[in-house]
Amino acid sequence: MTTDYQQAREALGVRLRELRLSAPDGRLTGSGLARRLGWPQPKISKLENGKQTATPEDLRAWAEGTGQPDAYDELLARLRGFESHIRSWRRQLASGHKPVQDIHLAAHSDASVFRGWESSMIMGILQTPDYARHIFTRYAELQQSPRDTEEAVRSRIKRQDALYDPSKRFHLIMWEAALRALICPPSVLAAQLDRLSGVVGLDTVELGIIPFSASLKIPPATAFWMYDDSRVIVETWHSELWIEDEAGVSTYLRTWNTLKESAVYGADAHRAISAARRTLNV
Repeated sequence: MTTDYQQAREALGVRLRELRLSAPDGRLTGSGLARRLGWPQPKISKLENGKQTATPEDLRAWAEGTGQPDAYDELLARLRGFESHIRSWRRQLASGHKPVQDIHLAAHSDASVFRGWESSMIMGILQTPDYARHIFTRYAELQQSPRDTEEAVRSRIKRQDALYDPSKRFHLIMWEAALRALICPPSVLAAQLDRLSGVVGLDTVELGIIPFSASLKIPPATAFWMYDDSRVIVETWHSELWIEDEAGVSTYLRTWNTLKESAVYGADAHRAISAARRTLNV
């Protein structure tokens, strides 16, 4: 969880405590409010100390339980303000790409089920060092960030250890365009596609490809990653968006499931990769 996110959650907890202590019918204890709301007492403590994220229903109950229902709109606005946390690339890349890769490495170590969608390039968790090197170089040029390409590549490749961890599962989908985008020399892409073909048989990875010929229910838009169906990371040109609220995560899960309906797997996915490989003539 990001520091800014946690600070915002703690600030909301401080406000909740203020409402409890300033109840119109007299100062409420934590246990007193818990009894009034029918909640376990530890929930009061977790919310006030920023150890648990409140739901809109929690906030409404709190406002009414403390005799201050008009405070609900304010509390909800605070919650909405940090449910989706924007991490600008300018700030994140101030020290280069490696620190960002290290953050994702830590996130990978904490989760066990991953869902990913990519429409324009090979996913980072599946990239070869040469392919990753070209990606980092291009983005460093775009973002005008420090060049720490080799360190970033090593961190990204380190994340791939998780592919061989039997306790983890990766459910990945890519559009066919990702197999053909020449963001690197043809020889590098050819080696990358060879690597991708080898991933199809891993027991920890379910790799789907959406062919150009597939019928689509929704446009193959922005790439995203899901961690344990509880956090989504979306990359835009200017920032990363970290989404952890239930409604937001549910939207991305529905999106992923809808995209999956158009994907092919197993031998069909292998044929799609092989067809892209043959066009390179290297």
